[in-house]
Amino acid sequence: MPGPTRADLEAAAGGSVPDVVGHGLDVLFCGINPGLYSAAVGHHFARPGNRFWKALHLAGFTDRVRDAADDGDLPSVGLGITNLVDRATARASDLSDAELREGSVVLSAKATRLEPRAVAVLGIGAYRAAFARSRGALGPQQARLGPAILWVLPNPSGLNARFQLPELAEAFAALREAVGMR
Repeated sequence: MPGPTRADLEAAAGGSVPDVVGHGLDVLFCGINPGLYSAAVGHHFARPGNRFWKALHLAGFTDRVRDAADDGDLPSVGLGITNLVDRATARASDLSDAELREGSVVLSAKATRLEPRAVAVLGIGAYRAAFARSRGALGPQQARLGPAILWVLPNPSGLNARFQLPELAEAFAALREAVGMR
């Protein structure tokens, strides 16, 4: 199936992708914001080259590599997806620090309401800006988000060359083990 056209991508600017959530999830994954491709197709981490779905599987969260179109099935395996900022942009760098900080407040309220065991922010730079933690590191954080442990994972975008798929899978697996998922 062909992807969105250039016109579709342009029309997706400022759009959003609905949260995939449920109460009491094991992990609520939190992206930075939807890219234009994801907003155009209406699914999280949909752009070809994004390694979220592969990392999720290789880390043992899912029994197979899922496709972005399967994102609505995640709550049935204890997982969910949201974003710090709902507004779709061509690049995460198009977001302001103020938008990211506002997103951390909204994310905290979601965590309090939905009560996941863990919230995993995908992207160290976004985490640092959103939570005003200039020295924040990957992995578990001292602070909690509502009742949830707060964890930071590398951004799975194919543009994040610093982390290759095996390293992403290892980081995701550490979170899976921390929340006791088999």
